[in-house]
Amino acid sequence: MILRTVKLSKNYGKFRALDALDLEVKKGEIVGILGPNGSGKSTALRILLGFLRPTSGEAAIAGHDCWSDGVSARKQVAYLPGELRQYENMTGRQLVRFLGELRGQLDFSEVPRYAQAFDIDVDRPLSTLSSGMKRKIALMTVLIPKTPLVILDEPTNTLDPSMRDALLSQLEQARGQGQAVLFSSHVLSEVEQVCDRVAILKLGKLVHLQGMNELREVRRIRVHFAGPMVQPPQFASIRRWRGEDGDLVLEWVGPLQELLRWLGTQSVLDLKIEPLGLSDIYQRFHAAA
Repeated sequence: MILRTVKLSKNYGKFRALDALDLEVKKGEIVGILGPNGSGKSTALRILLGFLRPTSGEAAIAGHDCWSDGVSARKQVAYLPGELRQYENMTGRQLVRFLGELRGQLDFSEVPRYAQAFDIDVDRPLSTLSSGMKRKIALMTVLIPKTPLVILDEPTNTLDPSMRDALLSQLEQARGQGQAVLFSSHVLSEVEQVCDRVAILKLGKLVHLQGMNELREVRRIRVHFAGPMVQPPQFASIRRWRGEDGDLVLEWVGPLQELLRWLGTQSVLDLKIEPLGLSDIYQRFHAAA
């Protein structure tokens, strides 16, 4: 286990920003943290990075306590903040080398590969680059060192769609090399695409932990009958169902043969089958967020 928190909490006076967070991230796993502003995402990341001291509970990276043994813990991590502050008098290549050498890195042979993947000139001064280009350079500084854990806060912010796809592809490669990735995002589609598990926070609490492989097996099915809505039999694969605008709407887990055989005996005018998706899960906890 590369990262573990146990009952991790942070209070600001009487306000509890993080409430008894239990979370684990394994090697070769990508975990996303979701939640609106104020849900505790940033507080959790800052504690993991040793920027904040927890009020109670524990947080450790590769067995090193994030506060009492913070230097050793941070050696295992590469971090991309949501708001960048860079040395703009440097070129991209200089910044990658400067930050890499600070952590004892000697091999920079992958700089050309990442520069090509992100379509960026690493020899231009940062002061001449757009915000999106600066973020690409910052992404290179966290992906090149090959640390056991990569922590990303809103990594695709300011990136165009093609570069978002390029980044997600690089994260998948990092997972394939055994690295762990923990990142926060407001873009549900990219979380669905790349994550192995998703943690949803609300008011500082972990309210849901979702395995994405399990979610990908669930479909939302809407059936429009020629006559009145027909209540389905008690199939084991139905997770929940409801009537909506005269249609039958249900969540189905697994193969569809049993359901389709039953529908073949009914007067069905229209049938729509689609993946359930992460949005429905998220909205159960943050419908008004």
